Amino acid sequence: MNVNESAENYLETILILSHRLPVVRSIDIATELNFKKPSVSVAMKNLREKHLITMTEAGYISLTESGKEVANMVYEKHTFLSNWLEYLGVDPRIASEDACRIEHVISTESFEAIKEHVKKFHSNINLLR
Repeated sequence: MNVNESAENYLETILILSHRLPVVRSIDIATELNFKKPSVSVAMKNLREKHLITMTEAGYISLTESGKEVANMVYEKHTFLSNWLEYLGVDPRIASEDACRIEHVISTESFEAIKEHVKKFHSNINLLR
């Protein structure tokens, strides 16, 4: 599924929050991303229309299967790239910021090639923590 960078960020945030919190609400996303609640509400409406999330009457947000697919892919890229950059000596904060930018523009083909290279030539490090 082709999803824009903003939607990918929201889906990744929902995934991360769902591991930390018993339920995920718009206010949790707004707080996590330091966004205003109306902006998050508009984004949640768009994600619902694309069938990437569901929302209960009480406002609890869950990822659909396709939403989980996108969120997991983005999260894997972010984690791998961030850890790889740190392994190469980049400051953790900068590594995470750069990974956040790269994760949205790198193709699946290029990402998989990098992962295979690292696995093949650097088998002593685990970048998918």
